[in-house]
Amino acid sequence: MRPTNPAPVKLDAPFYTEEELDALYEQDPIQALKISREQTLLRKQLEAAPRIDPKASMPTKEALQLVLEEARRILLRDGGDLEFVALEGALLRVRLKGNCVGCPRATLDLRNVVERLVKSRFPQIAAVHNTF
Repeated sequence: MRPTNPAPVKLDAPFYTEEELDALYEQDPIQALKISREQTLLRKQLEAAPRIDPKASMPTKEALQLVLEEARRILLRDGGDLEFVALEGALLRVRLKGNCVGCPRATLDLRNVVERLVKSRFPQIAAVHNTF
């Protein structure tokens, strides 16, 4: 079973005060409930988002390769493969190989397996990209 992606954090939603929501509730109760629910979900997402320590150093190549080896074992189950290419600032470049090349699910595996695993261990990594 593949892990599901959490909903993306929506940062453009306005935050209404309780007084504003109460006033809106008097005019349009359904809209007020929708906004209140959306705000509650956004607060939960923001609280659950990993906090990046600005003083945290970037991971070493060796530490990244250990995490990539875990992702590689998952991809090998279906004949795919993975290799470290480069760490450019907060961007990790990898190369998908084996059955991953040309596979329509390769981008999903990159995001849901590789990127999720890397970011769970090293939240200072902003993104993982496939380099052809």
